[in-house]
Amino acid sequence: MKIAVIYGGISTEHDVSIKSAKNVINNIDTNKYDVTPILIAKDGSWYKNGKLLKNIIEELKKVDVVFPILHGKFGEDGTVQGMLEMHKIPYVGCNVLASSICMDKIYTKIILDKAKIKQANYIYIKDENIYVDDEFEELELENDRIVELVEKKLGYPVFIKPSRSGSSIGIKKARNAQELIAGIQKAAEFDSKILVEEYIDGRELECAILNGKAIEVGEIVPGDDFYSYEAKYNNKESMVIVPAEIKTEIRNKIKYLAEKAFKVVDGTGLARIDFFLEDKTDELYINEINTMPGFTEISMYPKLCEAGNINYKDLISNLIESAVK
Repeated sequence: MKIAVIYGGISTEHDVSIKSAKNVINNIDTNKYDVTPILIAKDGSWYKNGKLLKNIIEELKKVDVVFPILHGKFGEDGTVQGMLEMHKIPYVGCNVLASSICMDKIYTKIILDKAKIKQANYIYIKDENIYVDDEFEELELENDRIVELVEKKLGYPVFIKPSRSGSSIGIKKARNAQELIAGIQKAAEFDSKILVEEYIDGRELECAILNGKAIEVGEIVPGDDFYSYEAKYNNKESMVIVPAEIKTEIRNKIKYLAEKAFKVVDGTGLARIDFFLEDKTDELYINEINTMPGFTEISMYPKLCEAGNINYKDLISNLIESAVK
């Protein structure tokens, strides 16, 4: 079977995608699959074996399955998935709908709210100073009014996140008004839609989903104040604990909620679904859904599958075979 692994992309997660693709290519079963790596450069150009591709669709139609190991905008957000579906090219991962929903943290929250899955409280800001209320009415506010709103509805600390970004890029933690405004301005560098979210004091837990089934739960122990991009990829003190050392009933509830959330967003293939476990109450809060989780050496998703008795090579084969069913 011929497989095209697409990687790179024009998002801020270009380098992470390259690391993920390298691991997938190194672990794919070459006795079963003939692999063609295809790089999307930061300027959006597509390359095969170092040569510029002039007819991308024609090249992709030569393979049986595409594995788009792309993170972030224009890769994980339904755009590439839509292109492949238009040309009836099978691919690994979530469909257009799930990919586009889950790339947008705000719209993920709106949909999961409908399913009554508990989440941290939040405020939706557009373009730094436009507050979007629960009925989607927009109100332009000065900085002091935004501060007042956040302090009244959420309190400190809060997290400020670009709504459509991954790998914790652009995320800041704010403990006061000055940090809040600076965090909003920073997030606006990455996205016009900004999520301001209440802080949940607890543990960070992640669950792997494979073809709709929860595999295992792991814990993130950040080497920094939170699991930022630096803490993920550059801080050697950050740790992952697989499986997570939690009560059986909590593990089972996480698996149930992960499967439910995956179904609610119409997920297919794979996802990593993240939760907070509040220290004081043992309450679970869903954090986000990643429809193309990292496959790097330190990434949680393959570690969780390994703990569920699915080794890396079998995991890749499972995803490829599921794409053509």
